Amino acid sequence: MPPGGYPQAAPTDNQAVVALVLGICSVFCCFLGPVAFFLGNSALRRIRASGGTLGGEGMAQAGRILGIIGTILLALGVLWVVVAIAGAISSSRTGG
Repeated sequence: MPPGGYPQAAPTDNQAVVALVLGICSVFCCFLGPVAFFLGNSALRRIRASGGTLGGEGMAQAGRILGIIGTILLALGVLWVVVAIAGAISSSRTGG
């Protein structure tokens, strides 16, 4: 510790910040969900392997969780589109 100072915090991993930002965006733009999830995983591995020299584990974890939520929303959206298309095709074949 430097004399008369406070202990320095470990620098935050940049990838953890990006994962968090993309995770937040993935709630609104669902296609970003898988990207946020994989970046969050990668950042968590790097932070844990750094032995305390990198910080931002909470951000990486939050980005990963939000990425999972965004991916689920993406899957539900794709499912809804498939069902809507199948319903439209079915309806046009029966003349209804």
